[in-house]
Amino acid sequence: MTNFETELTFFNPITLKQMDRVKLMNRVDTKFAFSIKQFQEILHELKDYYDILEIENTRTPFYESLYFDEADFKFFQDHHNGKTDRFKVRFRKYVESNLFFLEIKHKIKGRTDKTRIQVESIPENLSDDHLAFINENIPELKNLEAKMWNSFHRITLVNKTANERLTLDYDLNFKWEEENIHLDNLVIAELKQESVKRNSVFYQLMKKHHIRPYRLSKYCIGSIELYGQNYLKFNRFKKKLLQLKKINEYAA
Repeated sequence: MTNFETELTFFNPITLKQMDRVKLMNRVDTKFAFSIKQFQEILHELKDYYDILEIENTRTPFYESLYFDEADFKFFQDHHNGKTDRFKVRFRKYVESNLFFLEIKHKIKGRTDKTRIQVESIPENLSDDHLAFINENIPELKNLEAKMWNSFHRITLVNKTANERLTLDYDLNFKWEEENIHLDNLVIAELKQESVKRNSVFYQLMKKHHIRPYRLSKYCIGSIELYGQNYLKFNRFKKKLLQLKKINEYAA
């Protein structure tokens, strides 16, 4: 058990059912990036304010995702170009629960709206039912193709009093065919709220440790790592990517 996993035992556990009050399918997300070492330093400051999701006796459940995009990486390019109305399409497996979902994330004017349906598995080719669901939610969509597998461990913390939850993803892996990228010292935190509230305990904790909000999705990180040198223009993301690499290389 790692140092931070030991620290997690001091959090009060809650179940998936108890998380219903903070589903926040329509929300504002604020991301932060820091190292495992920094995470270990701040974790103890959270336990009095947040409960932790426990699934099948684990507090660090494993997630697997398969992302889809158009042949020209339209979803990636929309994010890179700063489009305020954009989408992501993925399958996600919640490993401990053995649940699979087809999920669409719609980012519009700073808010995230997530829609999903339960499926039986993760296929690399979309069925007619999958396409029907996607076409209902995304207009003028061209053919989608599988682009990237992504996996990580996630810690989910739920504010004891506010309508807010916090996810902390680590042990990030991105792969497609023979390419496999592992970021083992990076933590991506995502604060999910009805609206941005900077008086949040976690927001204030980030400010205290001089960690600023960070806007770059895991899909974009993986796309650049797997495809950037040959297929993608990512000039606007270069500074952010260098920052992530610097964090990941910082010894835990």
